[in-house]
Amino acid sequence: MIDTLYIESAIAEHPRITAIRQRFPEARVINCERYGEVFNPNAQNFRLQKQKPALIMARKHQKFVLPAPAGYGIGGQRNYYFSHMLNCLYDCRYCFLQGMYQSANYVLFVNYEDFQQQIRDICQESPEEAIYFFSGYDCDSLAFEPVTGFAQAFLPVFAELPNAWLELRTKSTQIRGLLNRPVLPRCVVAFSLSPDPIANKVEAKAPSLAKRIEAAAKLQKQGWRIGLRFDPLIYQHNYQDQYRHLFRQVFSAIDADALHSASLGVFRLPEHFFKKMHKLYPEERLFASPLQSSSGMVSYKSALEQAMMKDCSEMLLQYIPRERFFPCHP
Repeated sequence: MIDTLYIESAIAEHPRITAIRQRFPEARVINCERYGEVFNPNAQNFRLQKQKPALIMARKHQKFVLPAPAGYGIGGQRNYYFSHMLNCLYDCRYCFLQGMYQSANYVLFVNYEDFQQQIRDICQESPEEAIYFFSGYDCDSLAFEPVTGFAQAFLPVFAELPNAWLELRTKSTQIRGLLNRPVLPRCVVAFSLSPDPIANKVEAKAPSLAKRIEAAAKLQKQGWRIGLRFDPLIYQHNYQDQYRHLFRQVFSAIDADALHSASLGVFRLPEHFFKKMHKLYPEERLFASPLQSSSGMVSYKSALEQAMMKDCSEMLLQYIPRERFFPCHP
């Protein structure tokens, strides 16, 4: 799976790195001073690297936890995000990471303890206020769990913080570690879902829709809080039928009464990300959809965007109460 490991020299003996090296004993190991030497140069082919990414292990030095963008949330007033990893195992054609980064290699920041301390500090500043932390913004929270041990390391920390909520955003079925530990009541495992015909076209390497629903149902049955993220909505000429079938399929397996939250939002990208991604995949039909640029963002034409949001929201609200619905806006 991984045949090349880049390791920052200053942390080469870190226990987390030692454990990961043992998982890939045949991998070529290359030392570097800072991960940016490998990850940031412009003359890289993202599309080519995505076929066989290397794993870069590094130390993050600052900005471990950041305020979430405006409008990003599931009911809380104080929202933050953090990224223990850059880039994703999956290859979803709409993913903004392709437009953000020069490299398709994975970066893993192994100094989890620094992230955890900043999370503690933020919680202790406002001990009476619920604070939400989102993982899975620059990566999939669980897809690489057998290698990174991310959830295994962070869930005990959140269990000790009575005002901290954690969202694990994922398309993964790597849920064994969650099933084998006590349920954390303030953790939301949020699954990103798309109709089968869309997922089969634009969500390469990700588990099937059926497998994701099955994983969500297993966790919910054990008592974990489940979130559903229908984001991005992708236009097809029969999108109403596709999303109607998707919601029917999801809620035949997921208990809507026990659901924590659901959100949906249309396909949207910063314009400079879109241009780079279109250059990477000029033949991709997704980028030939009825799109327009407005205020630096690329999305569907306004009338279509509003129609998709209205139609899909109405269908979704047939299953869940409005107070658990969090529409996403550009």
